[in-house]
Amino acid sequence: MATKLPSVDVVVVGVGWAGGIISAELTKKGYKVVGLERGKERKTEDFLNGHDELKYAHRKELMQDLSKDTLTFRNKDLEEALPMRKMSAFSLGTGVGGAGVHWNGFTHLFLDYDFQIRTKTIERYGESKIPEDMTLQDWGITEELIEPYFKTFVEMAGTSGEQNPLRPRSWDYPNPPMKVTPKMKRFIDTTEEMGLNPFISPSGNLSQNYTNPDGVSRAACQYCAFCDHFGCEYGAKSDPLVTVLPVAQSTGNFELRAHSNVLEVLHENGKATGVRYINVLTGEEYIQEARVVILSAYTFTNTKLLLNSKIGTPYDPVTQTGAVGKNYADHFLSMAFGFFDDEQFNDYAGAGALGVSLDDYNGDFFDHTELDFIHGGLISISQVGNRPIGSNLAPLGTPGWGAEFKKQSLYYYNRQMMVFSQTPMMPNRYNYLSLDPTYKDEYGMPLLRMTVNYSKQENNAHKFMTNKCAEIMENLGATHIMAFDQQGDYNIGSFVPEHSIGGTIMGEDPATSVVNNYSQVWDVNNVFVLGASTFASQSGVNPTGTLGALAYRAAEGIDSFLKEPKLLV
Repeated sequence: MATKLPSVDVVVVGVGWAGGIISAELTKKGYKVVGLERGKERKTEDFLNGHDELKYAHRKELMQDLSKDTLTFRNKDLEEALPMRKMSAFSLGTGVGGAGVHWNGFTHLFLDYDFQIRTKTIERYGESKIPEDMTLQDWGITEELIEPYFKTFVEMAGTSGEQNPLRPRSWDYPNPPMKVTPKMKRFIDTTEEMGLNPFISPSGNLSQNYTNPDGVSRAACQYCAFCDHFGCEYGAKSDPLVTVLPVAQSTGNFELRAHSNVLEVLHENGKATGVRYINVLTGEEYIQEARVVILSAYTFTNTKLLLNSKIGTPYDPVTQTGAVGKNYADHFLSMAFGFFDDEQFNDYAGAGALGVSLDDYNGDFFDHTELDFIHGGLISISQVGNRPIGSNLAPLGTPGWGAEFKKQSLYYYNRQMMVFSQTPMMPNRYNYLSLDPTYKDEYGMPLLRMTVNYSKQENNAHKFMTNKCAEIMENLGATHIMAFDQQGDYNIGSFVPEHSIGGTIMGEDPATSVVNNYSQVWDVNNVFVLGASTFASQSGVNPTGTLGALAYRAAEGIDSFLKEPKLLV
């Protein structure tokens, strides 16, 4: 029998970036908020002396335990989906702060083209440009509407950056861009000579000491090279632990409960009443009642909770009805590696988002009329720092082990460069999330099932973007270049970028989307879903800046709803 707890104004499921932003904003307004996080509590001090590459980067210390909760995977409907015990494609964060603790810090923002992608594609190229199986739809929001929230997010986070020549903004980043290394300088000079438009990547790593509008002060980045997969012991990387969560906790209106795994959202007569969760340490079960329920977990968890709670209509790829589980998409890497015989770079140092990017082949900044795909990707070079275990690259033809491998990997440790694009998958009717009919998690709830594969769109875009990366690498003067423009089936056991979106998508029509542009669920309007699961399509950049901006907009909507409960417009 579950213990029923006193009702609060808001219960937040998943205390990462989105959950932290919502908690800070609502508690500042006086609302009582309970934050439920299935992992353990974390603080900056936990990461002192934490530069253990094996523990964090390879054994995934900060990630979800796949032996207890995972998902099943298949490429197509006729295949049997099986539980995944290795997911190199994803870094599923767990614990307070979520994936915001171990992210790199890239804070690019989605394009207006992304938010209105169907309309803008048809306006420029005609409806025939969209393949029959591509379930492309607008988000029901524009860049103009979301722009103020972008600004709020980067000021809270202390983002370091400079103006993008192809899309200058009316405001500047609160901190100047990060240092320019010799590798970055070479990329800037080379791409400018090619007629392209490079800019230093916007970074969640502080370029200088900074105090944000909430009065939170943090120290500058030390360029230690332990960002992705690691927590930051300096507090220099913008994450929920050092930005929004201290603000929520300082109000006295926020109660954080770690080790609390939410199993379902409870609802009756079209209204949510609360959530049922289990204390993972004791096995005790609780019901937390609330006026508003917020799902702000990872893409998979948000979708799984709605499906298991029977909120919304599950997506059916045959009839293309329903929306919960629809439009799952990811990034894939298009890249070119270069090795330099006569030049060394200081690759032992770096930061998660230290780099240079260009938008010339992203979105619709280039003409797709004669191309057999839409969209593209941000092209970047980054200097995250080459850690010893994962940095043993050598040119093609080098043996995979033995004396010659050691010699070549040591020689090229400081003589390598990667030009890459995070090329987006476009939504496809056959790429979706559903509940698995066979496999369950440790609490008896059906696992989420992923059905995903690449289409001609992805293969064509991959070939194009790989060739652009290789062209830049040739101009950089590399003596050995490795670029592979062919890809097989989608495989979550191999490395691809870990930016899963979709499943609880945003839109204007309740028949084809799960939430409106305030992240409010159409069918149960006191439930709000935050995070990348609400993205109706993927972009050529990292999702965090857009995720954060939408969370700030949702906070305004939830405040309005608590004052006058209704569907927001």
